[in-house]
Amino acid sequence: MTGPVVHTRERFALIAHAPFELAWPLFGAHKEREWAPDWNPSFVWPEKAVDREGMVFKIRRGDKTAIWVNTVFDETTRRIQYVYLIPGVVVTVITLQLEPSGDSTRVEVVYERTALADAANETVGDMAASDRIAGEEWSRQINAYLRQRYPPLD
Repeated sequence: MTGPVVHTRERFALIAHAPFELAWPLFGAHKEREWAPDWNPSFVWPEKAVDREGMVFKIRRGDKTAIWVNTVFDETTRRIQYVYLIPGVVVTVITLQLEPSGDSTRVEVVYERTALADAANETVGDMAASDRIAGEEWSRQINAYLRQRYPPLD
């Protein structure tokens, strides 16, 4: 490295229109497939896809593969955390904090990214720009799924 690397921290929040008990599992890597159309992790461990602390999976994006590890999956503290690495490009830490809010669930998401080389600084900056506006898309996708799966009782 010849110069400083970029480190970013972006935060957004959204409301999942479902009680905590229904919303919580949907933020695990396996269950997220139900509502996020482009999300398709390939599980390394456990071999049979299941959401749990310590799960390891891969995500292919273009010509790169990101290796993900779940470091926290704690329903008691309502906290989920993932760390992923794209070798030579970026390390990302994603932390989710879920809080019951009546019949809904408030979800706060923090993305922290660190470039692994000065040549990756622009890429990490672009990723951070996407992180800043991701909340609206997450909200749209999960709430569309929830409306379809759990229609309101009138």
